Amino acid sequence: MEILKILEGIRAPFFDTLFSLITHLGEETIAMVVICVIFWCFDKRTAYTIGIAYFISGLSVQGMKICFRIDRPWVIDPAFHPVQSAIGNATGYSFPSGHTQSATTLFCALGAKTKNRPIKAACLLVAILVAFSRMYLGVHTLLDVSVAFVISLLFVFLAVRFLASDSADKKRELIISVFMAVFAGAVIFLASALFSAGKIEQGYLSDCLKAAGAGVGFAAGMYVERIYINFSVNAKNVLLQVLKFIIGIAVVLLIKEGMKLALGDNLAVDTVRYFLMTIWVTALFPLIIRRFFTAKAE
Repeated sequence: MEILKILEGIRAPFFDTLFSLITHLGEETIAMVVICVIFWCFDKRTAYTIGIAYFISGLSVQGMKICFRIDRPWVIDPAFHPVQSAIGNATGYSFPSGHTQSATTLFCALGAKTKNRPIKAACLLVAILVAFSRMYLGVHTLLDVSVAFVISLLFVFLAVRFLASDSADKKRELIISVFMAVFAGAVIFLASALFSAGKIEQGYLSDCLKAAGAGVGFAAGMYVERIYINFSVNAKNVLLQVLKFIIGIAVVLLIKEGMKLALGDNLAVDTVRYFLMTIWVTALFPLIIRRFFTAKAE
């Protein structure tokens, strides 16, 4: 808390705005768009590396949040005041930081997949800046962001090692996918048990179910695509590349928001729509890409 109080004392309108913008780089939507455009249009292996690290670290963070149940800094110390505009997006428990986890897995995985040192440094810098922004805005402590950062780096390292080869090995792919599915199942069990015991509110259970649904969908879709579909990211022309992304992301948003509007916002719908989003991204849309968008030479 002492670091947050020091930062509170040196806040200025310019930096409030700057770090409010930087912190958006750790949001779910940014990761979703980046993963999709890389996966469909540029480099599947890089996208899989990001996805594995992103979903497993995300499940880990969600599990830790509901286990430790540490309140936000301004709840722990009512005399402390965060940047007012940041409070709206600072939902759930404080430890560990979800924004830091998202930004670290996204940008550090991107950095790990390039040999360009300036780009590596820039990716690491962005992840660090997002983590710092959470402290500057007063919504997370140093412990919150540090633990999320270390966990995320660990899973980035493991994901890079697992996908060291371009070739898909059926046994290896099955092991990774089953592990992710089992891990997601464990988080569902933990969250359900804590909810039943009255330890957490329904909103926290919903967050865990969304993460688990997305993780299982990614795991299943990754296995199916790598073993049975294996589409090419190369389109017939640039226009089709752009059209491919627009169509794909439009369906993602339709599933994400359309199902909520049509069926309501409840636990079952939350789980299913996040599962369908990642299945669409990793398996269903790749089938369409292979049929209608892939260059004939491929």
